[in-house]
Amino acid sequence: MSSILDRIRDSVASLDVDSTLSYVRDALNGGFDVKSIIDALAMGMEIVGKRYEEGEYFVSDLIVAGEIFSEAMAILRPKIVESRRGTKPLGKVVIGTVYGDIHDIGKNLVATFLEAAGFEVIDLGVDVPPQKFVEAIKMHSPDIVGMSALLTSTMMHMKVVIEAIKREGLRDTVKVIIGGAPVTEKFAREIGADAYGENAYRAVEICRKLLEKRG
Repeated sequence: MSSILDRIRDSVASLDVDSTLSYVRDALNGGFDVKSIIDALAMGMEIVGKRYEEGEYFVSDLIVAGEIFSEAMAILRPKIVESRRGTKPLGKVVIGTVYGDIHDIGKNLVATFLEAAGFEVIDLGVDVPPQKFVEAIKMHSPDIVGMSALLTSTMMHMKVVIEAIKREGLRDTVKVIIGGAPVTEKFAREIGADAYGENAYRAVEICRKLLEKRG
């Protein structure tokens, strides 16, 4: 990995917003492709997550890291849009963090990676009630619905959303992928989701496969 990408990764991990944004601009001006820059940002976020798990960082640090990532993405987004101009999206994904849960770092990472991979993403934000997912499916006709939860107390709400989608007769029109710290492959099967993505890279890979299955 190039030293500028190393610096992006390390500045995110150190929660240094000014350095991160400066390095992101330098990398763009230096001709680095957007995907490699996003990968470096994601690696930094991964280090932040590990430090949080080990008790070195706190919730406030996760929030700061999320803001740094968002600001860096604001710099990169015009390039992502430009690279997709004139090309048909791979598919359409509605994504959101389920109701009762306001964590968005993982969801934002997945949404960003999907966008960079060529998907059209409709991000519903956090604390999203079942009806809002249902309305988004009716309005946008997505190929895939993605749900995220960071808390064990809110992960069961994913099942409630799937049941609401079924009640509206929409379940056969979309594939459902879920993810988040407490979520597992087994849980995904138990609640009737189509797939589980343990991280942002894997989520993109799975969304591609889900589209292939739909033909």
